[in-house]
Amino acid sequence: MRCVVQKVTHSSVTVDGELVGKIGAGFMVLVGVENGDTEADAAYIAGKITGLRIFEDADDKMNLSLADVGGDVLLVSQFTLLADARKGRRPSFIGAARPEVAEPLCEVLKQKIEEAGVHVETGRFQTHMMVDLVNDGPVTILLDSHKNF
Repeated sequence: MRCVVQKVTHSSVTVDGELVGKIGAGFMVLVGVENGDTEADAAYIAGKITGLRIFEDADDKMNLSLADVGGDVLLVSQFTLLADARKGRRPSFIGAARPEVAEPLCEVLKQKIEEAGVHVETGRFQTHMMVDLVNDGPVTILLDSHKNF
């Protein structure tokens, strides 16, 4: 499972003009589910997301987590995070899990984050989404449950 975590002041996602998810301060998380991912990958990523200490403390050091600041998560599925563009000009998406596998694992990820006491909003799976966000910092963290980076 691969994620792009962006610290935001606010973020939202719309589908066909309908607002389907909106948060204030917290993390906008793009998530790609890879072939072979399991609930263990979702649990690992959830622990990383909820444990990341990238909010500033009183000394202006990145030392606080979502729970410490009362932040939320906007979770948006994005299979293109698994694109392989090493050869040619057209990326291959063969590494991305099929929707019937990816969608339930995204739901597990959401549940695991919520179990840690963090409010989660989501996009809508397999739709064309418009994501709006203000990246705070900017701070962007890449996560990979297979620890490729």
